[in-house]
Amino acid sequence: MASRSVEGRASCGDVSYDLRVDLSPDSLRARLEDRADVLEAARLRYRALDLLLRSFFWQEKLRVNLELLREVVLDQAQVDATLDAVSRRAEAEGWPATSESMALLTDALRLRAALTGSVHKRIHSKTKPRSLEEALLLLEDEALRAGPFLGRHLWAQAVDILPRNLPDLRAACVSAEIFERVFACPVPGGALPFDLSEAEEVRRALLLSDKAMASLWERVDRFDATGRLRAFLERRARRAPLRLPRSGPELFLHAAFWTDLACSRLHDLLESRISPVIPSEEEGPELLVWLVEREHSVEARLANSPVLSEGRAGLFEVAAELTSLSHARPDSAWSAELSWGRLWAAAQRARAETGPDMDRLQDALRLFIRLRGQAETPARLFSRGAEPLRPRLEPLSTSATDDLQGLVRQARQVAGQSSGSRGSG
Repeated sequence: MASRSVEGRASCGDVSYDLRVDLSPDSLRARLEDRADVLEAARLRYRALDLLLRSFFWQEKLRVNLELLREVVLDQAQVDATLDAVSRRAEAEGWPATSESMALLTDALRLRAALTGSVHKRIHSKTKPRSLEEALLLLEDEALRAGPFLGRHLWAQAVDILPRNLPDLRAACVSAEIFERVFACPVPGGALPFDLSEAEEVRRALLLSDKAMASLWERVDRFDATGRLRAFLERRARRAPLRLPRSGPELFLHAAFWTDLACSRLHDLLESRISPVIPSEEEGPELLVWLVEREHSVEARLANSPVLSEGRAGLFEVAAELTSLSHARPDSAWSAELSWGRLWAAAQRARAETGPDMDRLQDALRLFIRLRGQAETPARLFSRGAEPLRPRLEPLSTSATDDLQGLVRQARQVAGQSSGSRGSG
């Protein structure tokens, strides 16, 4: 095909310019750049999906090929923008109708219109969506709600409901890869299973997986009114994956297993370090980075955030310091002073907090006071004929220890008495 060009002149003030637009097929293809690939992919998907919707058993075929429908939905916004931009440029530059690029544009517009018509014919709803993307999602919803023909098995139903290219499924799989990498290897007892960078990865993955998995389970419930599919998937999700997942349900089960395992490991980790305060699902991920920093520096403070208020951060700090003092006593007077100083500062942050967590924390401090108030007794005092040991600590004064600061003050006092009695013994 011979090349063609359009010439002209344009002036601006006293300066004139030569305008020459090359309309050869090669030049038109080059100016489309990556838009040609977008239009060609859309044209192939439009044609395949339109043929599917025109077939006799179109509902059954659509359920088997929901990934194709999802690909059209995912790219439709980009395709629409590309078609509009290329159409305006073709009209402004006067592209010849016989050029390859113009034929591609015309074919894509025709197939989009044909697919839109086919989708609207298959939708039972009286109100037709304006955009093709919304119409396809509505058609998917109606096809899945109609249920499989001839009582297909649960796994086949799961394949229909959970196509591999669901955005939420992709997000869940990305998070599961991080959980598998971090938690698959055993760690020494009491040690954290991740370093600082991995803790940040796990924190982001938890936030992503919570929303993604909740959306996926909601999708299962929406298209399975009997509840049999959910019970089936929950049983299968307890098994450790033994092979590389390929289908949509396999990817879902892989993500569900590693997400549940990560949540279980993190629950045990938090319970061992900040008990008896119980973090919420939103607060748990915020504590991970702080716990790693605290392993390397006990001076690390838990910063408040939109999820953690100043008082809640103080409660977690009090719980962490109390756990450390309960498990291992300071090895020197200087370390003891630092530990009690941090506990007092944390109690000051949490002084305005109320609720069950504060009550449990105060009960833990009262137990600490009573246990540390009992002097370590030589074995001879437990022999027969010995006088019964009288507790050195008098009953707790409710007026002095009703608040968190009062309990911390008395705990510091009895810990000092206990240390003094050991030293004198």
